[in-house]
Amino acid sequence: MNGKEVFRFAVRCVPQSIEKALEEAGLPASSIDWLLLHQANQRIIDAAANRLSIPSEKVISNLANYGNTSAASIPLALDEAVRGGKVKTGDIIAASGFGAGLTWGSAIVKWG
Repeated sequence: MNGKEVFRFAVRCVPQSIEKALEEAGLPASSIDWLLLHQANQRIIDAAANRLSIPSEKVISNLANYGNTSAASIPLALDEAVRGGKVKTGDIIAASGFGAGLTWGSAIVKWG
């Protein structure tokens, strides 16, 4: 794996994908309560949040606790955030995953 290329790819494509999903949902970026990304690398998470102008206190990350749990990273981090009381009914979550040959996808979810 070429780490630099994966980083550049993720930092470029993930924010674009989230912006497109927000547009399709008819929501501004300011409506995001939580940013939930594939937990591959904290630098990627931080850079994507920065590109989207989302402050770190609105980013769900458990990477430091578990490392990259592959396809399970988004559901595990979401479950932990819900059980921990962070995510509440009505919150808007912008989620995005990437990997597996540099594919990606995003979703905007209203929790509850």
